[in-house]
Amino acid sequence: EHDLPPSDPDREANQIARLEDLAKEADLDPEFAKKFLNFIIAEVIQHHKQHQS
Repeated sequence: EHDLPPSDPDREANQIARLEDLAKEADLDPEFAKKFLNFIIAEVIQHHKQHQS
C-alpha cells in the first residue's frame, strides 16, 4: 500500500543492538538473541516480498 522496501537495514541494526542489550541485562546469550531476531527479520522480509508481486 505504501510501496516501502521490504528491508530497512538501519532499523534492523537498531533493533538487533537493542535486543542484544536486553539479552545481556536479562543474563541471556546475546548472540542467540541476535540470531533469533535475524531469523525473524529474514522471514518478515520474505513474506513482504511475496506479497509485493
